[in-house]
Amino acid sequence: MPGKSFFYTEKRKPVQEIMDLINNRYVDDVQMDKLADSAIQAMLSKLDPHSVYIPAQELQQVNEDLAGKFFGIGIEFNIFNDTLNVINVLKDGPGYKAGLITGDKFIKVGDSLVAGNKTNADAFRKMLRGDRGTKVTITFLRNYNKNQATITRDAIPLSSVDASYMMTKETGYIKLNKFSSVTYREFMEALEPLNKAGLQSLVLDLRGNGGGILDQAVEIADEFLEGDKLITYTEGKHVDKQEYRCRRNGLFEKGKLIVLADEGTASASEVLIGALQDWDRATIIGRRTFGKGLVQEQFNLSDKSALRLTIARYYTPIGRSIQRPYANGEKAYYDEISNRYHDVETKFADSVKNNTGKMFKTKGGKIVYEKGGIAPDYFVSIDTTAYTRNTAMIYDKGIIGRFAYDFYLQNQALLKTFKAPNDFINGFTVTDDHWKQFIALVTKDSINIGAASVRERSGLSSQIKSSIARLIWRSEGFFEVMNKEDDAIKKALEIIDGK
Repeated sequence: MPGKSFFYTEKRKPVQEIMDLINNRYVDDVQMDKLADSAIQAMLSKLDPHSVYIPAQELQQVNEDLAGKFFGIGIEFNIFNDTLNVINVLKDGPGYKAGLITGDKFIKVGDSLVAGNKTNADAFRKMLRGDRGTKVTITFLRNYNKNQATITRDAIPLSSVDASYMMTKETGYIKLNKFSSVTYREFMEALEPLNKAGLQSLVLDLRGNGGGILDQAVEIADEFLEGDKLITYTEGKHVDKQEYRCRRNGLFEKGKLIVLADEGTASASEVLIGALQDWDRATIIGRRTFGKGLVQEQFNLSDKSALRLTIARYYTPIGRSIQRPYANGEKAYYDEISNRYHDVETKFADSVKNNTGKMFKTKGGKIVYEKGGIAPDYFVSIDTTAYTRNTAMIYDKGIIGRFAYDFYLQNQALLKTFKAPNDFINGFTVTDDHWKQFIALVTKDSINIGAASVRERSGLSSQIKSSIARLIWRSEGFFEVMNKEDDAIKKALEIIDGK
């Protein structure tokens, strides 16, 4: 009807009337803001699992993650024994300039006592973050001595690149954890040094990458695909078809390319993988991806909250939509991921259940399917023998991180003899004595792993070693050590070597 707004509906007036009646006539006091939030959530639940309302108090953190930065003091921390312990300090960041080091224990933030009073991680983040240029005074313990530092908050990057290094003389590795507004720039900053080092083959690790900004995935795809190839296209009822194509010469259009994926690989990650698979540009190793083929646009609302609304579907170059069905509701939609662990799909390649959609052929003639995510070219299972109920409890309680942290602080002289992650890989072993110390710590949490299997112990020892490396070389050290025992990495190297 002419003159009516885009959001007009005949039900609009009754909805507002009901809200007014509750506000003015209901028997008890009602928090109308919370009621309105619930009404919005109920509406969105009838759409799709990825159309979401973001309350004002949560929006800042969501936006920071997409922006790739926040304002704070530049530390990584963990909470042990009800106390914030600094586990890493960003080099040249505010905390670094103020003299903070790994091992410092916070007693006060400003005038607030924060040790021994159940302060949680979210509360610490709110205290330590703030506007650029504002100051916060920290009182902390170092070697049982009380110290104080006043720190000026500044921009802290939330890097998309967890690790980038040469695994062999000709094979490089890059792990991306998300697609923020700065991911393409960070990716190029990681790729260029590898190229200069003699890069011939690349392993791009997108496992656990839940996606983010579509344009960033498109830019990275352009570095791998030549000419003006179609990367993806989007289309919706109120959105015209939009094609995303290659626009320039890429930095790695010819070398061997392996992409690692799993059930946590979603959205923008799947755009990138779909394009590379459809053009037969990369070999995909791992497990079936999440299956999110919906595009959201964020609309900021008047009360500083936001609506992230699905406006289109994206399609791979040959026309696949890889979105999983969601007609049975949000719970069933997300349960499908956990069900993959229970119905053995993560253990056996022939149980992958995404071949029910329409069949397509890639440019090279390979058969692929739409719906249900993207199936890998080579399947790598989860080794469930290394993960028991007891090991799950160890991971849940963060005991490995606690052990690695204590070990790092108590063995500085030993750890300083390792100048690079590769030295550590070859020169450090989790010995029987280390294992006994770990068992003692685990036992304090009422977990019994004294009779751990060989695989169980091997998996935990790898995590311990990698966690110690993280404290020395941050996430890059962690992944460089972990990758030595990673089955998907081993498979990638076999394919690169032609085995």
